[in-house]
Amino acid sequence: MNRVEAIRERLTNQLQPTQLDIVDESHLHAGHAGAASGAGHFSVTIISDAFNGKSLIEKHRLVYLAVNDLMKSEIHALSIKAIATDENV
Repeated sequence: MNRVEAIRERLTNQLQPTQLDIVDESHLHAGHAGAASGAGHFSVTIISDAFNGKSLIEKHRLVYLAVNDLMKSEIHALSIKAIATDENV
């Protein structure tokens, strides 16, 4: 399983998103000190009922909790756009 699939699996299992887009942006950070470890840079846009009534920080915490084990080795940086299904976008 590649990193994007691993991130998708964890976010889907934990947050049951109605929409989930994951982009591997690692190639944009070649030569960056964090990239030397082999961990990647990812951008996530996720829409979920789990975010309803939550603050921005609470939404981000839910995402980080879902991928916590990957943060130790597979993810160096994670850009998050977390949207509640009851938000007007």
